[in-house]
Amino acid sequence: MKKTGNKARGGGSKALRWQDPFLKREQEKYGQPLPSREYILQLVQEAGEPVPMEDLAFKLGLEPEEYDPFRNRLGAMQRDAQLVINRRGLICLPDKIELKAGRVEGHPDGYGFFVPDDRSGDMFLSEREMHQVLHGDRVMVRESGTDRRGRKEGKIVEILQRANIHVVGRFYREHGHQWVIAENPRINQDIVVFAGEELQAKQGQVVTVEVVEQPSKHTPPMGRITEILGNYADPGMEIEIALRKHELPFEFSKAALSLARKLPQGVVQTDLHEREDVRHLPLVTIDGEDARDFDDAVYCESLGRSGYKLYVAIADVSHYVRPGDALDREAYERGTSVYFPRRVIPMLPEEISNGLCSINPEVDRLCMMCEMEISSAGDIEQYRFYPAVMHSKARLTYNLVWSWLSGEAKPGKEQAWLLAHLQDLYKLFKTLLKARWVRGAIDFETVETKMVFDDQGKIENIVPTSRNDAHRVIEECMLAANVCASDFLQARKHPALYRVHEGPTPEKLKALHEFMGEFGFYLGGGDEPHAKDYAELLNRIKGRPDEQLLQTVMLRSLKQAMYSPDNVGHFGLAYESYTHFTSPIRRYPDLLVHRAIKACLRQEHYQPGNWEAIGLHCSTTERRADEASRDVVNWLKCYYMQDRIGEEYDGVISGVTGFGIFVALNDIFVEGLVHVSDLGQDYFHFDQARHQMLGERTSKRYRLGDTVRIRVVRVDLDSAKIDFTLAEEPGQAKASQAGARQASAGKAPAAKEEKAKKPAKAPVSKKAAAGKKPGKATK
Repeated sequence: MKKTGNKARGGGSKALRWQDPFLKREQEKYGQPLPSREYILQLVQEAGEPVPMEDLAFKLGLEPEEYDPFRNRLGAMQRDAQLVINRRGLICLPDKIELKAGRVEGHPDGYGFFVPDDRSGDMFLSEREMHQVLHGDRVMVRESGTDRRGRKEGKIVEILQRANIHVVGRFYREHGHQWVIAENPRINQDIVVFAGEELQAKQGQVVTVEVVEQPSKHTPPMGRITEILGNYADPGMEIEIALRKHELPFEFSKAALSLARKLPQGVVQTDLHEREDVRHLPLVTIDGEDARDFDDAVYCESLGRSGYKLYVAIADVSHYVRPGDALDREAYERGTSVYFPRRVIPMLPEEISNGLCSINPEVDRLCMMCEMEISSAGDIEQYRFYPAVMHSKARLTYNLVWSWLSGEAKPGKEQAWLLAHLQDLYKLFKTLLKARWVRGAIDFETVETKMVFDDQGKIENIVPTSRNDAHRVIEECMLAANVCASDFLQARKHPALYRVHEGPTPEKLKALHEFMGEFGFYLGGGDEPHAKDYAELLNRIKGRPDEQLLQTVMLRSLKQAMYSPDNVGHFGLAYESYTHFTSPIRRYPDLLVHRAIKACLRQEHYQPGNWEAIGLHCSTTERRADEASRDVVNWLKCYYMQDRIGEEYDGVISGVTGFGIFVALNDIFVEGLVHVSDLGQDYFHFDQARHQMLGERTSKRYRLGDTVRIRVVRVDLDSAKIDFTLAEEPGQAKASQAGARQASAGKAPAAKEEKAKKPAKAPVSKKAAAGKKPGKATK
């Protein structure tokens, strides 16, 4: 913004600034308040035409020293797509110049898609358009027409925000040029490394590169290596890559660590103020054998015919992690703990997660108690929340508890007294289970797996993990406490983050009706089915040879659960109101719920900020953690399969796409792709509604849930993909037998478009110098 002439003297009407409807808010936030964003947009809209920056500044009577802060505010508004500043320095409203804001989604083959914020429909971005951006960048785009396939095509007008500052990838050097190929295949441009900025990285090593110069229309991204992680096949490298690829915070700040170290080693006398003492209660923790942090303890007391009294004690993390402090900021940024095979990235430092807030046996701990009275019909008659001090009497495991309850084993003398309490807990569980059935909660049956590693850290085997009733006992106790937390906050009209799960969309519901109709089944509830309608249908298909197929299609018709201040209920659990209260050590939304409950108990109001934005952030961090974990598991499964090329296995079709079928192997829980070209000598057509591939000439059909025999033909560690071919006569797919397992190596790609058999990345023979776009690797 030029500061010349009379307009630089702040000569405009300052009276106009005092008309800002948000002036008071700005004065409370800033010592020298600027015009609010809302007021700036109002003035630009009232002008009815693009407005020069200096004219708007003059009109508002800005002083010369206010010009730079004002320009920064306009820049922030442009990053948030509230306005656009064109090349002539004119302030424009995006909708007036037919621009949309959104995010770039790259594709491994060079092109990409523009995903608009308003969800009005994606636009195709050609490879030429993608030269100037990377996956994840925020941009302003104008629709420029349609491509040859009839898709809306976009043209990038403005780059609002760059998403990739640090990128993890493989380093290569050839003919005097050096570059990094990103691990994230959606970052489809190679990053040129400046000479002398490679930190002595060796060919093929995994590195982190700082992108110093972002791509433009004519130049590739360029950067310097800041970290050498090691060789690709080193033990644990897959986790190091995932952490950086998904930008997961994995090192705590010095301020957070310093604050954690200053906390007491245990409960001190001053902590007991205004807390109930429940150290006499025989509370116990029940977790997995390899659990390290224990954030919940339970105790059940029989009330005879009246029902039961259930105590659920949850670690009082909010007592130690205060709003806005270094630990809170760190927890918010992470959003959740991330669980990898053999490694956990905690949301809070170990001094808290494994120490002070972990309900370890035989030590005092601060907790938030949810005390419930539950009728013999499984209804929660009344409840109350209160801060307390507790003393866990034992650290038990699911398998141990179930061995006692099932009669397979008897507790020793020191723990024999616990059995009666556990039996009461089990009776309560059966009561809650009946209530769950009456309520109509959906209960999909899935197989979870566990990886077994050798002494060198290499994967040795993949085995299924079994869930017994002890798992379900704790699950029902936690559900009850979560429901009470939700009801408590809603009754007091205090804002909170609810765990919401909406029902199927009209489109998915229609497709489900059509598919189930082909098998002679009908989903009740019409256009607005209840969870109970799903549960009843699941019960009707139980035991059929095609049960796995029908259950999978039903599951895929539902949306993902998320966090939101708008309580729309939880469809899958059949709750009108539900939130997360039971895991504040590893989930940030639970920590917020604890704070909100405490505020209500003190008759105060807790306001952490914009609840909607916080909910979106927590949902995003949850997805990020899931994707990172899935990447690691998929890579480990590829590593496990690389010595099994040529071997044959039986499997179940777990996914059907336009480019082939995904097959989950029965015994080793690994998933791979049979490409459409390997299905047989025919033209196969993808039928999305019927989840099948159908041969045009032979009418051979490959449907979700069919069993096939495959041969492993290719394992690509770089892309973490496995290719199969049919071992039997193509087309002899059989209906899956009852109990066929479905693996979890990852879902079929959800990309907008997929090409046939993408080759693995490898060092290329030619690389461009700065000024030319480095080419992609070919096999």
